[in-house]
Amino acid sequence: MCLIPVFCWITAIVLEDMMTRDQRGELPKTLTDLYSHFLRVQIKRKKQKYGGKQRPGKLTEADKELLLKLGRLAFEHLEKGNIMFYSEDLERCGLDVSEVSVYSGVCTEIFKRESVIFQKSVYCFVHLSVQEFLAAVYMFHRYTRKDTVVINQFLEYLKPNPFSGFVGLFNNDPVTSLDDFLRRALMKSLKSENGHLDLFVRFLHGLSLESNQRILGGLLDQMDSHPETIQKVLNNLKEVNSGEFSPDRSINIFHCLMEMKDQSVHQEIQEFLKSEKKSERELSAIHCSALAYLLQMSEEVLDELNLRQYNTSDEGRRRLIPAVRNCRKAELSDSFLSMSHWEVVASAMTSNPSHLRELSLSWNENLADAVKLLSSAMMHPNCRLETLRLSDCWLSEISCDSLASALRSNPSHLRVLELSYNKLKDPAVKLLCGALQDPLCKLETLRSVRDDPVLSQV
Repeated sequence: MCLIPVFCWITAIVLEDMMTRDQRGELPKTLTDLYSHFLRVQIKRKKQKYGGKQRPGKLTEADKELLLKLGRLAFEHLEKGNIMFYSEDLERCGLDVSEVSVYSGVCTEIFKRESVIFQKSVYCFVHLSVQEFLAAVYMFHRYTRKDTVVINQFLEYLKPNPFSGFVGLFNNDPVTSLDDFLRRALMKSLKSENGHLDLFVRFLHGLSLESNQRILGGLLDQMDSHPETIQKVLNNLKEVNSGEFSPDRSINIFHCLMEMKDQSVHQEIQEFLKSEKKSERELSAIHCSALAYLLQMSEEVLDELNLRQYNTSDEGRRRLIPAVRNCRKAELSDSFLSMSHWEVVASAMTSNPSHLRELSLSWNENLADAVKLLSSAMMHPNCRLETLRLSDCWLSEISCDSLASALRSNPSHLRVLELSYNKLKDPAVKLLCGALQDPLCKLETLRSVRDDPVLSQV
């Protein structure tokens, strides 16, 4: 997030305030920490600018009411995927333009021409992360007030899933505890295709800590968060089964742990990376999420990502997939991946820059949709893939048609294509032969078996 100018501005505001106080507090260690301090600074600035009593460590009832209205606005529009809203949206949440203007460091007015004749004011938060934080503050406040209507509306579409590891938890039963509430919120975020609730859920977990509740100076009803309850939340995060969800969403489980200031998984992975006997150390699924994140963010490009080299479960191997974005060679053979995983691989092939040069997918059945997706990625101008291995993948005519299109693309960087043991039928072979004879095709090595005599001749 340090690449985002607004985030740097938020950080600078918080640090400037903390460094100029007579009594400096502990510097923020998490995003929830940082944004809680940022909100306090905005409240202080508002009081300095507009006057009013300023009690150290406590907010006035008027401030609390206004911020919770902003939180409701943030939450309702985050749910809808909106980042801009009109004056009527403010009014629906009990706000008016003058109230919003006193918190210009949080919510600001922009202008958008609605037509040639009329101009209509449009409002937005200074950054999406600020909207996500305020939305989390509002939702956590609703939880502490036992507002079952708002909570149930938020969680309403969750249904039992036999593959989720949470059968029976997502019915119409009321939320019974903090760990139950956070677990259900996490599962809803995991179901999101675009991750629009990821940061919101991270903030929710961070706000469960009393230290962050204290920073907000009474904005939230401070809960008596027993260590046993917090430990239940941490255990839930470490044990959640996310096999059916996108591996990118799974990384957010690790981020939620970090927001709760649990460094155990991070420290264990750091020790793992330093270990000389990595194959002997067993990794849990949450370890793999942390490892995928660290490998993906590393300044050093990984030479090879081989899922079978890690001593973990199939769930753990699937969670490692995001690391393919920062490696030169990916060995994903016999890995039982779903389309959400192949979408991550495709994004690695089309990223800027794309480091992936060799991709091995041998012994994966039912790859028809995946091959179509990856072939499309090979035609992307950012793709630099040179070797593709697809041995014994039961390739269909449609798959071969997709590969043929990729081989004809300009420029095509593919030099080695492995198709052994696919038992290709004549129509599929003819499609590939046509691509091989195209002048744009730069393929140097095609490996097949004697069952494909036509390909062997070409």
